[in-house]
Amino acid sequence: MTRTLTTPPASAAPTRTWSAVLFDLDGTIVDSASDITASLAHMFESLGLPVPDDDTLRSYVGPPLLDSLRMTAGFADAEAWEALNVYRDHYDRHLLRSPVFPGVAGVIELVHRAGIPIALATSKPESMATAVLEHAGLAQYFDVIAGASEDESRSTKADVVAEALRRLQAQGVDTAHAVMVGDRGYDTLGALANGVPTILVEWGYGSPDEAGDALAVVHSADQLRGLLVG
Repeated sequence: MTRTLTTPPASAAPTRTWSAVLFDLDGTIVDSASDITASLAHMFESLGLPVPDDDTLRSYVGPPLLDSLRMTAGFADAEAWEALNVYRDHYDRHLLRSPVFPGVAGVIELVHRAGIPIALATSKPESMATAVLEHAGLAQYFDVIAGASEDESRSTKADVVAEALRRLQAQGVDTAHAVMVGDRGYDTLGALANGVPTILVEWGYGSPDEAGDALAVVHSADQLRGLLVG
């Protein structure tokens, strides 16, 4: 997708020292869209339903999937759960194939070396998110890995961010000046619901109209590093 998001001018760029950094996973750390959409296509096929076009499949990447199956696909609750289980069974066998976006691992390592606590806040099931970070060699840099619960009782980005903040606070971390790094408007809104500003990355799966509430938008890992650790 062609993107035209731009970074705010230098005078508008945030300069505070962050007390904690929360990262989204899909579209921010790992390029997982093709694996997720392939599993979604398998899900629709397995259920004997037409496979949506590529743009519709990509719209499922980011928001809580159970909600998308209800609202976008129009599934009733029981149908949505059946579809979700079919999807998870297929995706669980492919989730470790997704590569880390260029430069992002280095940014995470630098944030860790700067002594800033790091948390993951993703709508992906927590067990899957942990496996992805461990496979990528990044789990060691995260003080907290918070994701959706298996029963989807915690799945919205606002709830996941709240849980990440709660776990950081339980470790004695000051979260008063935390920042979220994500790629979708869902990340921004979920973080803002918890009083946390968001830096959006341009390499993810969002669109320009999702950037309105973001503190800043970056188009490279170097720009992100500059806003997080200077």
